[in-house]
Amino acid sequence: MKALAEKTILITGATAGIGLATVQALCARGAQVLGVGRSAERCAQAEAQVRAVCPQARVRYYLADLSSQRQVRQLAAKVQADVPGGALDVLVNNAGAVATQRTLTEDGYELQFAVNHLAPFLLSNLLLPALQRSGAGRVLTVSSASHRWMGMIWGDVMLRRWYHSLLAYKQSKLANVLFTVEFNRRFAGQGVRAFAVDPGLVNTEIGLKGMRGLERWFWEQRRKGGTPPEQPAQTLVYLAEAQDVEPAPYWKDCKPLRPSPYALRPEAGARLWALSAQLCGLSH
Repeated sequence: MKALAEKTILITGATAGIGLATVQALCARGAQVLGVGRSAERCAQAEAQVRAVCPQARVRYYLADLSSQRQVRQLAAKVQADVPGGALDVLVNNAGAVATQRTLTEDGYELQFAVNHLAPFLLSNLLLPALQRSGAGRVLTVSSASHRWMGMIWGDVMLRRWYHSLLAYKQSKLANVLFTVEFNRRFAGQGVRAFAVDPGLVNTEIGLKGMRGLERWFWEQRRKGGTPPEQPAQTLVYLAEAQDVEPAPYWKDCKPLRPSPYALRPEAGARLWALSAQLCGLSH
């Protein structure tokens, strides 16, 4: 397996928080890192911040709003055209969204489900050939412990009848783990493996995006007790770098951790995959 300095790694949500901390850690270890952000200004600021810490960093940023499947497809095409030999070693699906009110994307999907699950699902599938060309590709998706107290709302996945921000978030994080388990079932022995990462409670701004009033105050208070983003970044770096990794689907603090029983249900994983493929316009 390649040393980290020989790897090319794509990270979404790479302008702040866990994503930026992971970019910095990987660049410091010599990896070629491709970051993704949805603001040109923040991408430029993040790249400058990385280079200030690591002047020799091999880093570049792509601009994409992952709530748009059109832009996800454009991103995948650009990355495949740019990576050396058409091979991508690691994809880190880190970008996330939280919304107080039910918000629809340009594709007509609920925002949190679209950004937190459908975007990683689509991007991972589109980049699958590039990941397989690396010989030992890895897909790392940032989930959450909040998936443990949730089941998929099959009759209303987009929460049209009744929306609550935390409910939408928990469902999307459960979808991350179901996707990871089903990905490994479908592509076993094909040169790529997926892992879901539990970052724990982290002091980042994700809970403040799109938040107002009492809910924003709650997230402000909650995040004060969180760890710095460099801590969960260590697990992402470990899974990107380690040669012999236990084939467990769910990780926290650089160790495997058993996810919820629901997240391991084969029928739920297969059903979510079929639904996601339909929503993303993928034939398989």
